[in-house]
Amino acid sequence: MQRSTPFPASLLHMTSGHLTVQIIQLLLIAIPIASISWTITHEEIFREPRQYCERCSREAPRLLTRKFFYVFTCEYCLSHWVSAVFLVITRFQLVYEGWRGYFLALFALVWVANLYMSIFGRLRLDIKRERVEIKGVEHEVKQKTEVEEEERKAA
Repeated sequence: MQRSTPFPASLLHMTSGHLTVQIIQLLLIAIPIASISWTITHEEIFREPRQYCERCSREAPRLLTRKFFYVFTCEYCLSHWVSAVFLVITRFQLVYEGWRGYFLALFALVWVANLYMSIFGRLRLDIKRERVEIKGVEHEVKQKTEVEEEERKAA
């Protein structure tokens, strides 16, 4: 009687170098997925189509139609579909061969892409906050110099 191993046979033949290459591919393929998903759901260039999708996702009479349009307003939702397209293009599989590798790759790509988008969103928020603080300081300095100039003219 043959004992079954706790790991699939494909994992037993995988070398650490092969897994390293897959992880690097995962990290690299997730970059354009995050970029596309973020751009469509947040950036000004797609504002009008996104507003149309937002309106349709609220007002469409059919549930399926509302959900279809909602996908284009949510970076997390859209990243699933963008990842699926990238899997078709790249044929990237993670750890396993066949459908299990595609299935695992899909959700790993979504997770990494959303991690990238979270980091990017946080960076943008920090940059925006710094710009607001700088404008506030500039405004205070401008007011102080105007007051000082008025005091000099009055003296």
